[in-house]
Amino acid sequence: MSGTGTHRDGPAPAGGAYIPVFLYHAVMDDPPAWIAEFTVTPKEFAAHLDAIVGSGRTPVTIGVLADHLAGRAPLPPRPVLLTFDDGFADLPGPTAEALAERSLPATAYLTTGAIVPGGRSLLPPAPMMTLAAVAGLERSGMEIGSHTVTHAQLDTLPGKDLAYELRTSKAVLEDALGHPVRHLAYPHGYNSAKVRSWSARAGYETATAVRHALSSERDERYRIARLIVRRGHTVADVESWLAGGGVRTAPYRDGPKTVAWRWYRRGRAMVRGPEFAG
Repeated sequence: MSGTGTHRDGPAPAGGAYIPVFLYHAVMDDPPAWIAEFTVTPKEFAAHLDAIVGSGRTPVTIGVLADHLAGRAPLPPRPVLLTFDDGFADLPGPTAEALAERSLPATAYLTTGAIVPGGRSLLPPAPMMTLAAVAGLERSGMEIGSHTVTHAQLDTLPGKDLAYELRTSKAVLEDALGHPVRHLAYPHGYNSAKVRSWSARAGYETATAVRHALSSERDERYRIARLIVRRGHTVADVESWLAGGGVRTAPYRDGPKTVAWRWYRRGRAMVRGPEFAG
């Protein structure tokens, strides 16, 4: 995860080749301290949405991008995507209403252990939506995807635990919705070649990371780049990303620091066990 970013890595992408995929978490005025850095107020959120509408871009879901990346259908002109992780309590209420008022589709990735009654996850305490609200969320215009069961660091898990996180969350959501769940978001964006391969084997058609970068028409289906929206980001930042500014464009290889951090976390997980991705 990164800050606002004030420079561009390389020249601006040509035409509509770059695709802004925004990542939001909670939208509330008084969030718990642990998620405050990744929370925007309802007023700020409304201003962001108005900037997106004013950009003239075409709002689509991850499913539409998936169809393009799989070669099934072309993308509409100048697409933009809105995604939401975890499943905070605001999502099926005021957040969904703000999107619906502007006819903006979105994709919500839900951590099932945090929204199932009696479920267990690694997320610290926070007001969360419930599994009973998932079908209504979909009816409001949101596509539903998995964000695993516990929100663990997937790239540190042994195979049995990784399979559980990927398959169980998918099954819980499919039971609630009555149809396949095609899309996954890696908690905190943590992934690896193994995680990407197992995600495909579990039946997901796409998976999103974080990367704090623009996606593109050539992005990887199992590592779609997203722009993480933090509380310090302004409407000017949103407008810059919509115009292709301030950040790099995927696909690109992981840098040495990312690889080193992954190996460090794996070593720590061997001693401590699964850890919260955040």
